[in-house]
Amino acid sequence: MTTHPMLQSLCHLLAALLFCGAMASALAAPLPPAVQQALDDARIPAGNVAVWVQAVDAPTPQLEAGGDRPMNPASVMKVVTAFAALDRLGPAFTWTTRVATGGPVAAGILDGNLYLTGGADPMLNYERLGKLLRQVRALGVATVRGDIVLDGSALALPPHDPAAFDGRALRPYNSGAYGLLMHFNTLQLRLVPPAEPGQPVGLAPYPALTGLDIDNRITAAPGPCGVWYGNLDAALEAGPHGPRLVLSGSMPASCGQRDWATAPLSPEAFGRALVAALWSELGGKMEGSVRNGVTPADAATLVVETSVPLAEVVREMNKWSSNVIARQLLATLGRESGANLDMVAGGTAAVQALLAEDGITTAGLVIENGSGLSRIERVSARTLAEVLLAAWGRPFMPEFIAALPIAGEDGTARGRLHDSPARGYAHIKTGSINGVKSLAGYVLDRKGRRHAVVMMVNHAEAGSSQAAQDALLEWVWAGAAATAQ
Repeated sequence: MTTHPMLQSLCHLLAALLFCGAMASALAAPLPPAVQQALDDARIPAGNVAVWVQAVDAPTPQLEAGGDRPMNPASVMKVVTAFAALDRLGPAFTWTTRVATGGPVAAGILDGNLYLTGGADPMLNYERLGKLLRQVRALGVATVRGDIVLDGSALALPPHDPAAFDGRALRPYNSGAYGLLMHFNTLQLRLVPPAEPGQPVGLAPYPALTGLDIDNRITAAPGPCGVWYGNLDAALEAGPHGPRLVLSGSMPASCGQRDWATAPLSPEAFGRALVAALWSELGGKMEGSVRNGVTPADAATLVVETSVPLAEVVREMNKWSSNVIARQLLATLGRESGANLDMVAGGTAAVQALLAEDGITTAGLVIENGSGLSRIERVSARTLAEVLLAAWGRPFMPEFIAALPIAGEDGTARGRLHDSPARGYAHIKTGSINGVKSLAGYVLDRKGRRHAVVMMVNHAEAGSSQAAQDALLEWVWAGAAATAQ
């Protein structure tokens, strides 16, 4: 019997529709019961959640819900920044910081200025800066008859307001990028409470900053430790001889020694204060001052400091969710792509172009600073999953995965899955700001198969979604994701 051509076409169309419907049904399958229950307990609707689970060796996801919905990822955006930096620059990429002289050196005296020229190194910390200035001293410079000039012009950046995100300008996570960033622009404060409440808390600031007066008014309080920093505050005031950092509040004496941090100065002012203190500590002298400026073309290079490789920088960024490192990386991508007016915008364009070239979905992707500390950044679970899957096939895959915190073990995920059999089996980047809680990374299931896992929650109760996210990680670890395929 011969089938009429039109009827045959209708049958083919119906079969295609049934197949597509079956695929859509599979992709829109219900969330694992434990995940759904935890979301219900937190009163978070399905429309505020995006989930993507896909084995690294599979062509399609085993579980997907809201995967194409652009959402605020918080610090999970650093996964995109890390991928773009490693892909475009390579894990061995380094930055250099140069010291140059503006005159002759004789009998320990530099007759001119000493120039410290930044190269946008994200991790030029106190120890490495001290080593560099010690080399300057060892090379015969004891006295500078001119100024010590700090040149941060390596990055062309838009204005940055550290109070713009949440009004907390002195929080280190709000610091901006800078061409001569020093010690993450962070003053570390070691707090040592006395044995008895009511007494002043001891303070050991690090590093020393010339010209910054610290007024410590923190006292020890009774009671259990709890959130030890919840009652602490820092404010910057104008003092008679310069800026004064006023530390106030209390912390429970039962907490013992703790480390706190603040960013009391702009990167330019912080650099001046740090270099002045270090140069003095090393026995160096100067007749002028430490100031900001630009290195002249004819300055003679004295010594160069090379940074740690990008792979280590990405590890520091993702393990501890450093926003300022992410900002430095995005601006560096802009600089390396040829941008010269606004390297943040240039970096954003470079990341968008890189993902598009790699066939990664960019629909709905919005990058503001690459750190996730933003109310406008957006990315879909599909895009994040495609980044994770693409990274799995890259030569830098080991460095990329090793930079992600291990759930229950280290970094910002050390408190996750602590009492779970899945502890240690998930490399995940987490993110959290008000109204946002997210994760993205890899889970090795108990059968030895690795999966890319993404979950984002954008809702007023997002902070209560950790149980649901941990349940998803346990579901994947248990092998349920493999059987769902």
